[in-house]
Amino acid sequence: MIKKHSVVSLSYCLKNANGQELDRADKEKPFAYLHGMGQMVPGLEKELEGLKVGDKKDVTVTPAEGYGELNPQLKIQVDRANFPKDADIQPGMQFEGQGDGGTRTVFTVKAVVGDKVEVDGNHPLAGETLHFAIEITAIRDATEEELTHGHAHGEGGHNH
Repeated sequence: MIKKHSVVSLSYCLKNANGQELDRADKEKPFAYLHGMGQMVPGLEKELEGLKVGDKKDVTVTPAEGYGELNPQLKIQVDRANFPKDADIQPGMQFEGQGDGGTRTVFTVKAVVGDKVEVDGNHPLAGETLHFAIEITAIRDATEEELTHGHAHGEGGHNH
């Protein structure tokens, strides 16, 4: 049964509110994580607690329990001069910068307009209601090494 410090393997299909598939992990290559360590959105992790191998479940996760609401203050325009002169800045590129209060934030380039670069520090799925169809494929107790490292390791040990 899934509990804190279980290594859980699952297959899933993730769709947005419009039914568009956003991500998936199949049974042949399941997603593995260390339960209770904040390695997935809280709304999904909470719904997996207590499930067993073979259990299937559909879970809807609100933005508040997923990747958060859209924060308009994280959509900003910066001067092209803030980037290296030789950098070919294109929409879709990502870089890490400092947000308010000195927190590290990943920004995605949305557009380059003249000498301005429009960037967005919101997670790409912020503001989205997420729909997961999951199946639990394996559960085991975490090893001491996994607990020390704070994440699941692949077969045969430390694989990342």
